[in-house]
Amino acid sequence: MSVNPSPSDVPPAPGGTGGRRLPAVLVAVVAAALMASAWGAKDPTTWLLETVWVMAGLPLAILLRRRFPLSGLLCGLLAVHALVLIVGGHYTYAEVPAGDWVRDWFGLDRNPYDRFGHLMQGFVPAILVRELLVRNSPLRGSRWLAPLTVCACLAFSAVFEMLEWAAAVIGGQAADAFLATQGDVWDTQWDMFCALIGATCSLLLLSRLHDRSLTRLPITATN
Repeated sequence: MSVNPSPSDVPPAPGGTGGRRLPAVLVAVVAAALMASAWGAKDPTTWLLETVWVMAGLPLAILLRRRFPLSGLLCGLLAVHALVLIVGGHYTYAEVPAGDWVRDWFGLDRNPYDRFGHLMQGFVPAILVRELLVRNSPLRGSRWLAPLTVCACLAFSAVFEMLEWAAAVIGGQAADAFLATQGDVWDTQWDMFCALIGATCSLLLLSRLHDRSLTRLPITATN
């Protein structure tokens, strides 16, 4: 089964005021969570490094909301990803309580929240990249859309790992909380593999839903 149906093949769905209110609600939730997470953060430097993506992305999405409004599905996914980053920044990825609970429940040897974070690093950007390509490139409906989307997500994951390497070189032991390797010498490879799996699963599970979400955008916004 193809994961790249053209949005033009999907019947349009009616929009509504609820759809227009959704981005504003998500912005409010993420902004509130970001401000709350700064209070009592375990490691202020790690909090800043983990949440800087949210600090940069949130104003950008607001500024471009009229020129390039995002689909409802993408807005929701970006909000969830922002919350994942915020939680990881507040506790540090190696010490998120929910991850400790999962580790103890399943008898794991490490807190798996870092793995979950990198899975999301592929899962959510896959829809972001797909939306950009569908709306701004000739790849709309192309069989190359899915593989190029996955490649872009894997490339971003590799760049992120290089940023972590730079942080380790500059910060030394002070960067340990940000790296969250938890003693795993293969942590970098696992991180990129998780992003690859996340991006692939995202396209397999959400491509058709994403196409329907794109049809709810104003016609001028999809061209």
